[in-house]
Amino acid sequence: MYEIRFHGRGGQGAVTAANVLAVAAFREGKDVQAFPMFGVERRGAPVTAFMRMDDRPIDIKHQIYEPDVVVVLDPTLMEVVDVSAGLKPGGIVIINTARPASDFKAKFKNAKIFTVDATKIAVENKLGTATSPIVNTAILGAISKAANQVSMDAIKKGIVEGAPGKQENNIKAAQQAFDLTKEG
Repeated sequence: MYEIRFHGRGGQGAVTAANVLAVAAFREGKDVQAFPMFGVERRGAPVTAFMRMDDRPIDIKHQIYEPDVVVVLDPTLMEVVDVSAGLKPGGIVIINTARPASDFKAKFKNAKIFTVDATKIAVENKLGTATSPIVNTAILGAISKAANQVSMDAIKKGIVEGAPGKQENNIKAAQQAFDLTKEG
């Protein structure tokens, strides 16, 4: 089983990202689950979403405590949330930031770290606004590259099926993020 935990803020699209990724993985023949965990339900509040996939039926029904991948949609969350809690040794951390992945080596010692400026990509593709970008589809491109579990073709089909609007812009953002994601 392969498990991914998303950390974002309300309005960034963490829940939608988990759902679209689940659609994409399902289209590739995997059994999937995607679900959110909300605290205070308001724009800007921390949000956690989960997605798991497997080649066999998934019978468990609880949140993900030991993810293979942690996705950070807002890097300021790392100051208030232990985003790496339970991350499997050798797991993957994907961070939406303009900073290089090597800047995070000390924080995530036993992980493979990938970064992409999903915020810049979202703004360039008119996804949300400059002050409130929606980075979810860009981050899906980064997940496709870093985790190598769901193809970009499936991600693009998942966006068409599961993104609420601007499919062309969202697909372009995902592809740009795939191309620009760097490992540290």
